[in-house]
Amino acid sequence: MDNWEATVEARIRAAQEQGEFDDLPGMGKPIPGRGQPYDESWWIKSFLEREKLPTDLLLPTPLQLRRRIEQVPDEVRDLPTEASVRAFVADLNAQILSWLRTPTGPRIAVRPVDADEVVRRWRGERETAAATAPAPPAAPPAPRRRGWRPPWRRRVAR
Repeated sequence: MDNWEATVEARIRAAQEQGEFDDLPGMGKPIPGRGQPYDESWWIKSFLEREKLPTDLLLPTPLQLRRRIEQVPDEVRDLPTEASVRAFVADLNAQILSWLRTPTGPRIAVRPVDADEVVRRWRGERETAAATAPAPPAAPPAPRRRGWRPPWRRRVAR
C-alpha cells in the first residue's frame, strides 16, 4: 500500500510543479454551502437549480394537478382560438381522470375542469382586452400608382 501511495503523491507533486492545477475553474471562490446548516436534500436542490427545473416537479401528483388547475386562466389567455382552449382543457382533464382512476400520493380532492366555464372566461378576457386596447393608428394612404401598360400601348411623348 505504501508503494501505491508514494506513486500517487509523486504524480500529484509532479503535476503541481508543471502547473497543471493552476487556473482551475472555481479557484479562489468559496465552497458553495459552506457555513450553512446541513440539509439532507442539498443535492436535489442543487440539481434543480443547476438544470433550471421548476420545484413543482417535487410535489405529489394531486398537488401538481391542483396547481395546474389554478394556472389554467393564465395558460389559456394567449391561445388564439376557442378550439385550442378546449384542447388544452381536454388534455388537462385527461391527466386528472388518469390520476382519479389510480390515485397515488395524498388524498386530495381534484376534479376535472369545466371547459365551458374556461371558454366563457377566455372570451370575457378577450372582449375586455379588445375594448380597452387603443385603436391602431390610421395608415397613411398608399401613393397612387400609374397603371401599367404594355409597351405597344404606351404613349410616346412628342
